Amino acid sequence: MFSFPKSATALLALATLAGCASLSPDGNQTDINALTAGKTAGITAPVGRGDSAETREAVARLLAGPLNAESAVRIALLNNPGIHASMASLGISDADRVRAGTLPNPHFSIGRFVEGSKVEIERGIGFNVIGLLTLPWRASYQNQQHEVAKLQAAQEVVKLAADTRKAWINAVAAQQTASYMKDAKEAAEASGELARRLARVGNWSKLNQAREQAFVADAAAQLARSQNTAYAAREKLVRLMGLWGAQTQFTLSERLPDLPKSIADMPDIEARALRDRLDVRASVAQAGYVADNMGLTRSTGFINALDAKYSRNTTFDNATGDKEIKRGWELELPLPIFDWGGASNARAQGQYMQSVARVRETAIQARSEARESYHAWRTAHDLALHYRDEVVPLRRFINNELLLRYNGMLSSVFDLLADTRTSIAAVNASIEAQRDFWLADTDLQTTLTGTSAGMAPLAAGAAAGSSDAKGH
Repeated sequence: MFSFPKSATALLALATLAGCASLSPDGNQTDINALTAGKTAGITAPVGRGDSAETREAVARLLAGPLNAESAVRIALLNNPGIHASMASLGISDADRVRAGTLPNPHFSIGRFVEGSKVEIERGIGFNVIGLLTLPWRASYQNQQHEVAKLQAAQEVVKLAADTRKAWINAVAAQQTASYMKDAKEAAEASGELARRLARVGNWSKLNQAREQAFVADAAAQLARSQNTAYAAREKLVRLMGLWGAQTQFTLSERLPDLPKSIADMPDIEARALRDRLDVRASVAQAGYVADNMGLTRSTGFINALDAKYSRNTTFDNATGDKEIKRGWELELPLPIFDWGGASNARAQGQYMQSVARVRETAIQARSEARESYHAWRTAHDLALHYRDEVVPLRRFINNELLLRYNGMLSSVFDLLADTRTSIAAVNASIEAQRDFWLADTDLQTTLTGTSAGMAPLAAGAAAGSSDAKGH
């Protein structure tokens, strides 16, 4: 026979299967550090959770000297407002996880009814039976969703680290280019001033003077463009690091790191991407969670609500002074007249098929991006070595030979200045090739271990620089 105490005990015992959930004591910091270990190019700085005196002091220490790539990434992880928002979203997910594992509150009701000399007091306490029965599944599902949320937050950390490193590379390369363009402008001005003096005494034609003056004007325009590019690249780095005010007056490293002497072959890049990438892991986990949720939907079907209520009614007869007490159960269950749960099951099936398709899509994309980034990385390294070991030494040799000829009065000063401009353009192209390698290196590491990296066309700047060099 159905009795309240035994049923309540069974429901409470079932509910305890969900476990006693509690908020993460460190805001999921340990989990995020574990997920991003080895995926931020060796930077293991804790992710900041907001503006604080401790964060400002740490940022100030990192900005004290010339800013290298590692310091820039540390500052971004500590100080970027966007990553603070992501960690706050993770905190919201954690709160949802705890709430999903908490017993639903019972509902208490009380009513007073008067009929002549009789007064009836009705008291009741009700429970959402479906909520109690499905508590373990709901708690498990929210735990699973929180795991996905942690994977997504880890992806944002990895992406921020990669974007900051790339911004630092671009800023330093642009700063070097602007410095060399300043040298080119000074060489052009010297050539222009000499041409003006020679034309004034009649030893140089107006046409040749105009040509030299055109070089001066072009050099000035290129310097202005390169300075603006350097300013924009620096400001992008500033935004990623979350700096403002006096903090923006930091000093960048003077040059990019040297190229590695050799690079390793990676025959297992596709397997590494599928094994280590966070977006692949997140899509696979999400598909499993959707499958579990589909099973719950099919189990409950159209029974999406079931309330049980225990009532105690006391009736007072003021005329006779009698008191009558009534106790009883009340169940509330939806009738499957219009909705038999077919639409809910179809929706769950569609969500599962969608998640499976996204797993395949993510895997295909990960494989392709791994191959593409590896090819770009090796090509960028070959190009950078080509400029460093062949193009720049060759231009230096030509410049030295012209200097000897000029000293022997076998070539003019204009030949020497024109070759100097060409050499500067070749050096700029070499800087851009070196920059492209380090950008490709960052993209490769992100693509293999983190998430999708938006890879730019390879060595576009170096190709343009090479074209400029030939033009001069």
